[in-house]
Amino acid sequence: MHRMLKWFAVLTTLGMLFVLIGGALVTKTESGEGCGDSWPLCHGEFVPSNITPELIIELSHRLVSGSVGIMVLILSIWTWKAIGHIRETKFLALISFFFLVLQALIGAAAVMWGQSDAVLALHFGISLISFASVLLLTLLIFEVDKKFNAESLIINAKMKFHIVGIILYSYVVVYSGAYVRHKGASLACPDWPVCNYNQLGFPTQTHEWIQMGHRFAAGLIFVWIFIAMLRAIKFHKHQSVIYWGWIIAFTLVSLQVLSGAIVVLTRLNLFVALAHALIIACLFGVLSYLLLLTSRSNKNELSLKNSKTDKFNIS
Repeated sequence: MHRMLKWFAVLTTLGMLFVLIGGALVTKTESGEGCGDSWPLCHGEFVPSNITPELIIELSHRLVSGSVGIMVLILSIWTWKAIGHIRETKFLALISFFFLVLQALIGAAAVMWGQSDAVLALHFGISLISFASVLLLTLLIFEVDKKFNAESLIINAKMKFHIVGIILYSYVVVYSGAYVRHKGASLACPDWPVCNYNQLGFPTQTHEWIQMGHRFAAGLIFVWIFIAMLRAIKFHKHQSVIYWGWIIAFTLVSLQVLSGAIVVLTRLNLFVALAHALIIACLFGVLSYLLLLTSRSNKNELSLKNSKTDKFNIS
């Protein structure tokens, strides 16, 4: 039973990655209007008669999103019944499907009525939450067989601060990156790390401020994750999931910064740009798991405190 559930959960997680990458592909190729202003049909037709590359990209993304949406619904119900006794299962099952539906509705509204760049930038972030929820559900399934045994973990206050602060701030960075794309500011600054080698100094127009604002935000999270990793290496060697979690997170954020620089220097190479979106999805997934461990740590601390109190009362 759980073996089949594991395979289905892994496939659903990979499917969510395809949804994320597909959404990024639609944005980066400007294929959002590939099906006109009709949804879920293309130009009001079940089988489009005028095939264009933009139509193929947009329609493929819709089909993948719809199929994966059904998979997420099945996974949510299946995990609810199979491992609903695990504390986080029902919450993750609900939000994974809820946010997937929410991002589909925002996408549909953008097609039919149009949306501001600020609202469209939320689309990727919402998909990211849904992906992270499905990933965590998958990890919970594997935890049943103790493949990830972190039930008794206790995390100190400083590490909790880093985990909670970084994942909240990472969402700001994700939003700023999505806003850069939807605002058309990806090449507002043609050089890296500065905006323009021929014109050093502060940005001079709105698109440059948007681009450099995102770079500053990305640089700050790079430094913050580096600090958290150093702390994990120094104080958490005995907690392998924390130790390796931060090492993986720093590796991913380093690749994210590198791919971002290459995107600019190659003038929006499509494959590098898609890799940029993939890496941030993986990073957010790792941070989300660390956040899950933090919530468990709070429960473990409370249980330990109650246990000591009971022991004192008995004595």
